[in-house]
Amino acid sequence: MGLTAGIVGLPNVGKSTLFNAITKAGAESANYPFCTIEPNVGVVEVPDERLNVLMEMFQPKRTVPTVFEFTDIAGIVKGASKGEGLGNKFLSHIRQVDAICQVVRCFNDENITHVAGKVDPLADIETINLELIFADLETVDKRIERVGKIAKQKDKEAAFEYDILLRLKETLEAGKPARTVEFTDEEMRVVKQLHLLTTKPMLYVANVGEEDVVDPDSNPFVAEVREFAKSDNAEVIVVCAKIEEEIAEFSDEEKQQFLQELGIKQSGLDQLIRAAYSLLGLATFFTAGEQEVRAWTFRKGMKAPQCAGIIHSDFERGFIRAETVSYADLVAAGSMAAAREAGKVRLEGKDYEVQDGDIMHFRFNV
Repeated sequence: MGLTAGIVGLPNVGKSTLFNAITKAGAESANYPFCTIEPNVGVVEVPDERLNVLMEMFQPKRTVPTVFEFTDIAGIVKGASKGEGLGNKFLSHIRQVDAICQVVRCFNDENITHVAGKVDPLADIETINLELIFADLETVDKRIERVGKIAKQKDKEAAFEYDILLRLKETLEAGKPARTVEFTDEEMRVVKQLHLLTTKPMLYVANVGEEDVVDPDSNPFVAEVREFAKSDNAEVIVVCAKIEEEIAEFSDEEKQQFLQELGIKQSGLDQLIRAAYSLLGLATFFTAGEQEVRAWTFRKGMKAPQCAGIIHSDFERGFIRAETVSYADLVAAGSMAAAREAGKVRLEGKDYEVQDGDIMHFRFNV
């Protein structure tokens, strides 16, 4: 799908440590070895237990997971919207990603200096969010100046956009991100053309110390971040970047044993990957057979021909129909043959909206 989440944060919050964990995790994949598309892009597998179940069922010659990209974005300082530090580079990189994962320091360590002199996650969040808002406000103000002149000439399209711009300006000046404004589909098409930073979905990553991994909710900093995230309608993932970097080099068996000893069901990195994947409205369908079991990423709401096109453009161009069964129905039946006998395998046409977990076989003719 070519979508990526950008990892941002102030200096010394654990951003680079977390990204190191991501790149090391990617290196463990046999089918998708970590590849450096650019020095700051890491590719990781999307953890999915369903793939293991399908692998056991079909015994394929190879299994291919779906993958997701994270971009490590240059550090930010106060005044970035005005070009302070690596401000311009920071903002240009954020424009290129589809979602933002903001790493927030929620640990005390006297050996790691905080840029503000003390650990204050809400102040850190405010610094970054305000820089994004200031940058967007500058974009909106420039557009208002241009469109306003045309709108005064009673141009309907310009007047329509001008009204949207004024609503955005009011929201941004109130210190709120553009994504908090409700727009119709028609209005959203105008907003998208502005390429605003604060329209991108946000995920907060609370980076805790090793002592807080088992019970992160006992950490008062985490509680503060969770409370703030509610007002931003955002999710919070808790990680210990230091531990994640260490276990990223473990084998799957070693990692599972380590997590069990800590009393954790799922690593913070796996939770982060899943959350970022979901944040972008992504889901997974599967193709399965003796040769290959493979996971494919698609956007929720896509129709069968569009999903067929993810595999190959010819599949979409010559789409006839899709043979499909839900993952739950297939597992309940025990095999594809049994699912067919039970009437759970369906033939779907061009209007079928593919569901997460569907096992698909596309019929096409070109």
